[in-house]
Amino acid sequence: MVWTGIGLCVAGAVGLVVGGLLDVDAADPWASVAGGAAGLIGLAVTLYALLVPASTAAAVTASGTRSVAAGGSIGSVATGDGASAAPSATPSPVSAPRPVTNGPVAASGERSVAAGGGIGSVSTGDA
Repeated sequence: MVWTGIGLCVAGAVGLVVGGLLDVDAADPWASVAGGAAGLIGLAVTLYALLVPASTAAAVTASGTRSVAAGGSIGSVATGDGASAAPSATPSPVSAPRPVTNGPVAASGERSVAAGGGIGSVSTGDA
């Protein structure tokens, strides 16, 4: 939708500049028509945005005891007593980041961990 609007604006601007360079008197009615059309298209897009429900952000819930949920990636998580989930001392090979999910992310069990992206290091037990 955005690219269509940008394309229409660029095409209209180029058309008005070319029309203005060739014949100023002929460009005047075209400018009026283009302005009216832009106004109607803007009104239509505004009404569409108001009336059509936007996709809501994914729900992120953590409902279990000591549970953790994140809409994106999680680097390090420790949910146990005295536990640590520090990243490893040796660096991992560089890889492409995992895509973040568009759906809901829920961690509902005791000490559960859920992420919309990647999870680095997790420790859920007691030390």
